[in-house]
Amino acid sequence: MSAWVIWLIVAVGLLVAEIFSLDLVLVMFASGALAAAAAAGLGSPLLLQALVFALVSVASLVVIRPLAKRKLEIAKDPVKHGIDAIRGADALVLEAVDEHHGLVKIGGEQWTARAFDSTQVIEPGQTVQVVEVKGATALVWRQP
Repeated sequence: MSAWVIWLIVAVGLLVAEIFSLDLVLVMFASGALAAAAAAGLGSPLLLQALVFALVSVASLVVIRPLAKRKLEIAKDPVKHGIDAIRGADALVLEAVDEHHGLVKIGGEQWTARAFDSTQVIEPGQTVQVVEVKGATALVWRQP
């Protein structure tokens, strides 16, 4: 079996392993293995192939990996989901809210609500802020 085929198999194996780790480390070694495969395809001796593998892998780890990680951090979805999206949101009071009952509209959905401060009674039409969610009930606070 030719050396370039072995380097290619190593590169594919590293790429498959990267799929499971998602650390952007093994893919950098895979790039080194691909460079070594190219060197082997050009007829380089084994020592030079290993040197190419090491240099390209280290260079990828030092230069490309930080850039790729930064790019992935920027691309992450900044949108909150579930309860995190509701906590801190504004809500419109539909039915009077006090310490025992109430109804608010949060992002187009109706939620049962209770006053976070048991002394507050919030009339319909006022805007409140969701402080906490307990079960299917929003604990709200009247905004100044």
